Amino acid sequence: MTETVETEAGTARVTWHHAPEPRLVLAVGHGAGGGIEARDLQALAGALPAHGVSVALVEQPWRVAGRKVAPAPKTLDAGWRGLWPAVTRPGLPVISGGRSAGARVACRTATGLGAHAVLALSFPLHPPGRPEKSRAGELLDTGVPTLVVQGGNDPFGRPEEFPEGGFELVEVAYGDHSFAVPKRAPVTGEAALETVTGAVTRWAASLG
Repeated sequence: MTETVETEAGTARVTWHHAPEPRLVLAVGHGAGGGIEARDLQALAGALPAHGVSVALVEQPWRVAGRKVAPAPKTLDAGWRGLWPAVTRPGLPVISGGRSAGARVACRTATGLGAHAVLALSFPLHPPGRPEKSRAGELLDTGVPTLVVQGGNDPFGRPEEFPEGGFELVEVAYGDHSFAVPKRAPVTGEAALETVTGAVTRWAASLG
């Protein structure tokens, strides 16, 4: 089921994958370089409903409008805040999530929106090659249970670069920013995605 939601930043779109017996909602947004067709987002939408988690794949207004470049962070945050009533409508606790730029949005807005938890897929800890430009503060300030799923070879921040903090981190071995793995890696792309879905399923089950 797909619905459109009017926000201060424009029209957003939410595609629902409902759980038969839901106890949580995962609202998850895309990054700045792609949409909800990302393999990890689609894998989560396919896997989580069987475990009691309805998945709402969120397209930010700039994507719905067909623009190629993401707007400023404050505009992304405004879009996310504006669609929040749609994902809380089922009356269930909501995990605020996203990949890359979407993960930053989820982190920045979690406390203000009353999110139950945060899922950060491929959190862009810093721009590639610029570790001094750290965005760790956004991750450390969520105020709620937070899971980071990070590729072992992510140029935006490898797992060992992350600071200690009140979040859980799961590494996708050999994965890049999209969790793709080299052909020569001892794991397959399918196995990498199973790492993502398995980690999120286990973590979601642990949330009260």
